[in-house]
Amino acid sequence: MRQALLAGVGFTALAIGSALAADTPPTRYTPPRAPTPVPFFSWSGFYLGINGGYGLGRSNWTDTVTAVSSGGFDLSGAMVGATAGYNWQMGTVVFGIETDFDWSNIKGSTAAGCPAASCETANDWLGTLRARLGLALDRFMPFVTGGVAYGQVKGTVAGIGSVSSTNVGWAAGGGLEYAFANNRSMKLEYLYVDLGKDNCNAACSGGNPFDVAFRSHLIRGGMNFRF
Repeated sequence: MRQALLAGVGFTALAIGSALAADTPPTRYTPPRAPTPVPFFSWSGFYLGINGGYGLGRSNWTDTVTAVSSGGFDLSGAMVGATAGYNWQMGTVVFGIETDFDWSNIKGSTAAGCPAASCETANDWLGTLRARLGLALDRFMPFVTGGVAYGQVKGTVAGIGSVSSTNVGWAAGGGLEYAFANNRSMKLEYLYVDLGKDNCNAACSGGNPFDVAFRSHLIRGGMNFRF
């Protein structure tokens, strides 16, 4: 009698458990959602900008007949201008072409080896056309650059005259650019510029012609607006 009673209780419990299990909806596994990928920053595209900085240079005047030279003397002055360029990014490598044109106040003078009390070398404007090669570290891009430089080299002999010409030379350097917004970036760069020599002829010097050399180290900051 006891065994029959226990068997009946067990059967009833099993039936109730089965019914409850049948009424419970099956548990469905939901895989975790993958994080939304954040797109990396791209340097590709066209940009316009402004730049400004300071130049520290050297010049020397050399008599082309006697070879007497003033020796090197210092030049210095501020500069400001506009920039335009285009970047192509391939992976982390950025290829670019950039041009700029600046008003310049880089100048200096000496009395040594000069046919008068003072010989002055001045640069009133300067432009470059350069290739750039950068390494994209997300929004940071260190770069190297080099190409053609062109600008005015002006020689003045106090009380006698002056001469100026547009010279073509070369420029090379490097820098760092940081994109602080999707369409704006700031940069700091160094350029070495060599514009070769101008010729201060007899009308300028009052006697023998002089070669007037111009070289400069430029430190510039700038802001670019990308399109």
